[in-house]
Amino acid sequence: MENKSSNKLLKVLEFIVLKRQPLKLAEIAQGTNINQSTVLRYLTALISNNYIKQDSETLKYSPTYKLKTLANYIDIDQELRSVARPYLLELSKEFNESICISKEENMWSIYIDAIQSHHTLATFQKIGSLSPLHCTGNGKLLLLNYDADKLNQFISIRGLPRYTPYTITDKQKLVEELNKIRSRGYAYDNQERELGVRCIAFPVYNSQSKIIAGISVTGPINRMTDEFLQSKIKYLKHATEEISFKLGYNSFNLNVNDAINCR
Repeated sequence: MENKSSNKLLKVLEFIVLKRQPLKLAEIAQGTNINQSTVLRYLTALISNNYIKQDSETLKYSPTYKLKTLANYIDIDQELRSVARPYLLELSKEFNESICISKEENMWSIYIDAIQSHHTLATFQKIGSLSPLHCTGNGKLLLLNYDADKLNQFISIRGLPRYTPYTITDKQKLVEELNKIRSRGYAYDNQERELGVRCIAFPVYNSQSKIIAGISVTGPINRMTDEFLQSKIKYLKHATEEISFKLGYNSFNLNVNDAINCR
């Protein structure tokens, strides 16, 4: 019964969108072959969730821009993956470790693409899986978008749970860590999410200079040494700069001859 109701609601929504003009209740009921009282119930739910609006004078219904906003997010994610994919492949060859790109979703970091290392001892990130913001490299980069109020809200909702003895669980220490990241331009996860695992992450910016994703290199601490990272860090930096540039961010002075060739 619930599935039938959901299907009918979606049918009503699709009919209104595809007609591309304001419609009366009777027109929607006739066009969807659903009785008016049921259509009205669905319209009330869609209005309350800001998918549909009703003109107070004509009483006609039409879609809001919320649907377009959601569609734009899908397009942005697809573009981000498309632009980033060649760089992830090149980075995986350069570092020979697991590479992933993450974005924020509902105060979590979600993996939207990943290249796994072929090492016997390797870390694995599954596309679509969630990870906490406060103790991962990409997650901490995404927290740089938060002002003080939103950071407080984040801590209230998600908390700062401890995963290892190295996890930051204190708000003031987290703020200090974010300030360090903001100053140097990249983030570390030093065994904060998983013992024996280290990662380094650089941000990806959009045309509004907002961090929309992070790209990280993850591996065991015996391979992810300071010396190794310092010898390779320029490749990760250039890759994220070029991805950001291709997404419309123009605040970099790129030296494309030094960057990874991913065109």
